Amino acid sequence: MNQQQLERMHSDLGFIAALDQSGGSTPKALLAYGLDQTAYANDEEMFDCVHQMRTRIIKTPSFNKDGILAAILFENTMDRTIDGKYTADYLWQEKGIVPILKIDKGLAEEKNHVKLMKPIPNLAETLKHAVEDRHIFGTKERSVIYDYDEQGIRDIIAQQFDIALQVWHAGAVAIIEPEVDIHNPHKAESEAFMLEVIKEHLAKLGSDVKVMFKLTIPTVNNLYADLMKDPHVVRVVALSGGYSQDEACHLLSLNHGMIASFSRAFAQDLRYQQTDEEFDATVKAAIAKIYAASIA
Repeated sequence: MNQQQLERMHSDLGFIAALDQSGGSTPKALLAYGLDQTAYANDEEMFDCVHQMRTRIIKTPSFNKDGILAAILFENTMDRTIDGKYTADYLWQEKGIVPILKIDKGLAEEKNHVKLMKPIPNLAETLKHAVEDRHIFGTKERSVIYDYDEQGIRDIIAQQFDIALQVWHAGAVAIIEPEVDIHNPHKAESEAFMLEVIKEHLAKLGSDVKVMFKLTIPTVNNLYADLMKDPHVVRVVALSGGYSQDEACHLLSLNHGMIASFSRAFAQDLRYQQTDEEFDATVKAAIAKIYAASIA
């Protein structure tokens, strides 16, 4: 594990840019960027388009280590290059930005008011390739809680910690992401119980194990303040969860110590049709707003 990257993730200011739209969400991401389905004829061309979009974001001058701690990549992106370097190497070597890989394969059918992760085939091989060949620091894996259900929440957290331990033993740090849907009718209660279960699992970890958390901005401000102090926890980051950039930043600013890990709320104003100057100015403005909320 890269100790410089670990220290940066634990202590430095900034936020995580989530550039990890995968198969199901890629068409929506491209459409928001200004490219409809006439721009590509098949999945291969679609992923070419999204890699070009991500490359443009990453290479823009304002996308740098001063505001961005890390970037989350889709597996397809990890195995592509930017200026002759694999994406993770380009991020770290050229930008000083820590590379993280989305490893989940989407959500299973809803049960007990939650959606667990689908099985992740060949996880050991993927992690070995990511860490040893592509120099990935960490992973991200998402599941969702739609309503208060103690069994469902326990199932989600158990699955998340099981994957996180596999990631740790492969030489990387997992971002555990049990998203509480922002439309959950018992959102505050779900978050409070989820936190209790998380603490139970943290207490069982070996002293050397490190994890991160990506959590919905809580209904009760600073709910995760104690979680940030746990010696196993490298960082607690916030997902935007469908909020607009302005709303996500406002809510984040009320939760001290929590930093952003935004996807749509980061890239919402970026367009294919913008000039390079307009594009960079838009990236710069988004970074400034999200950075300010992350250090509030």
